[in-house]
Amino acid sequence: MKSDGRSPVLGLLLGNRGFFPDALVEEGRRRMLSVLEEAGVKVVALSTEDTKYGAVETREDAEKCARLFRVHADELDGIIVSLPNFGDERAAADALRLSGLDLPILVQAFPDELDKLDPAHRRDAFCGKLSLCNNLVQYGIPFSDTTLHVEAPESPEFKEDLQRFLAVCRVVKGLKGARLGAVGARPAAFNTVRYSEKILERHGITVETIDLSEIIARAQALDSASQEVSRELSHLKEAFRPQDIPAEALDKMARLSVVLHRWIEENGIDALAFQCWTAIESLYGIVPCAVMSLLSEAGIPSACETDVMGALSMYVLQLAAASPAALMDWNNNFGDDPDKVILFHCSNLPCSFFETCRMSYQNIIAGTVGKENTYGTVVGRVTPGPATFLRLSTLDTEGVIAGVVTEGRFTEDRVDTFGGYGVAEIPGLRELLRKLALNGFEHHVAVTKAHVGEAVREALGTYLGWELL
Repeated sequence: MKSDGRSPVLGLLLGNRGFFPDALVEEGRRRMLSVLEEAGVKVVALSTEDTKYGAVETREDAEKCARLFRVHADELDGIIVSLPNFGDERAAADALRLSGLDLPILVQAFPDELDKLDPAHRRDAFCGKLSLCNNLVQYGIPFSDTTLHVEAPESPEFKEDLQRFLAVCRVVKGLKGARLGAVGARPAAFNTVRYSEKILERHGITVETIDLSEIIARAQALDSASQEVSRELSHLKEAFRPQDIPAEALDKMARLSVVLHRWIEENGIDALAFQCWTAIESLYGIVPCAVMSLLSEAGIPSACETDVMGALSMYVLQLAAASPAALMDWNNNFGDDPDKVILFHCSNLPCSFFETCRMSYQNIIAGTVGKENTYGTVVGRVTPGPATFLRLSTLDTEGVIAGVVTEGRFTEDRVDTFGGYGVAEIPGLRELLRKLALNGFEHHVAVTKAHVGEAVREALGTYLGWELL
């Protein structure tokens, strides 16, 4: 689900098998609908007038359900198959196949109660779920499982599973037809960010390119007194409260922001990678960090050094977490602690990542192009808390998209450094770094401030077929 602010929409398929108590299906439907409504999910499901209790038991029921889902294909983000009793395995699987929809599917089954195993109350959904999943595997239909084999809709486990499934749906739907922007050429010193546009296109992801000189020329042609430039200047001042930053530099940032917003809108860009180091500093006289920070905060993940796969990694995390993502370097050891690492960038991190942030100049590039040409970095320490880390790459010789995803947390630790940084603790970090090194993954990693690793792995691996190492 792209970040359009709408409520998620799920299809609900209720399974039934006639020689089990029908009342269980009626009750199960009511309970599941109540839980989904409470979670803010809109539901597309057969009515009790369409089939008995709105469930799927026969081939005719399956055809009705498939037609309903097809009618709402553009709205649906995923499908829940719920088994209040054993359920008819073939009818449910047929409905999914006949719908022709390529959507994430969550299979949920109701638990039995030990004092209700008599013929009038037993569900046997525990067993029925295995039969249904067997059919789905035979049909070649990928699906998601719940944490426990059987879960009541009202249980904490199912509510967590539902949120994870919604994250999976956001990633899968958001990547269909995704459009990435590449502003400028890859910096010569960054072979590490090479990638294959053709592999991305094979997966339905388009890269729209534009030369950095065109962006700069458009920015230079803007009238600083225009309403658009004034608006972007106000955004920059509100976000960063800049002190000791030359007015000329702020004006250049505002004009750059206007041009990028126009280009993003004109081309339907979902995430972008921007050339830096040191072209824009030499040609335009600022670093683009603050502008990119605001774009990432506003839902357009922005990666530096024309790292298109870094931008894609950020976009995936943003979809999963429904919150901003950043791109950082695996930068420094933290003393002798094998599970801690200093993550750093110059930086263009979203403001929401920091305890407090301020605008400054880029200490490293300043030595090459002069301090006066490097204003616009975002400086601060990342707030402590949970985090997910993702790196995606095109493995060009193998013709696939592969990635590494893991979870950890930003700690309370502080270090004396410039730029944007955070100390991250990741269990098994040494093994992760070995995997990154031996498989040739980049030194950039996308980060979001939430634990969504399981959802990312499921979305990319189970439904998109990407290789998660």
